[in-house]
Amino acid sequence: MGATDRTFPLESWPVENSPENHNATALPLRFAEPRHAPALRLVELVRPLHPRRFVRVPTHSVGVYPEQREYPRAPLKLPLRLRSIAGLMEKYPVTLVTRDISSTGIFFLSPRQLDLATPIELEIVLVSRPLGLGNVMMTTRAHVRRIETTAMPGWMGVAASFDDMNFDRDDGQPSRLMQTR
Repeated sequence: MGATDRTFPLESWPVENSPENHNATALPLRFAEPRHAPALRLVELVRPLHPRRFVRVPTHSVGVYPEQREYPRAPLKLPLRLRSIAGLMEKYPVTLVTRDISSTGIFFLSPRQLDLATPIELEIVLVSRPLGLGNVMMTTRAHVRRIETTAMPGWMGVAASFDDMNFDRDDGQPSRLMQTR
């Protein structure tokens, strides 16, 4: 006799003082089986054979889209510049805005016609400080993974996957952190 064979539902629990339940016998009720739990999947955080990526995006501060992706997207409106397309530097880089970003890619709207698998170079401002001192920028090489039509004529939505990225600050290191000999 298992533990589930000895359980009674609350509605049919016999009440000793009640005359109608005096002779009634409550039958044990089996509880529903628990739903299938998803299997635990282990994923390496740093992969030495792949290009450098974010290990973790702080999505707790901006939220994520309600979806089950391996790398969640953060809906951030960050300024970016499209610096080169297919190895050709842009004569006048236009400042665009991201729609969302993840640790492996980015989605933005572009007035330029791009083809799938086209290599591009982007410059994204991650942190913008007043007076332009202390900005943190990410320069990345990427390639176009998906193209979507938009409601704005002449514009297209571009999803790009990062190939390599570099981070840079536009201010120098504070003097209190410099080593003196």
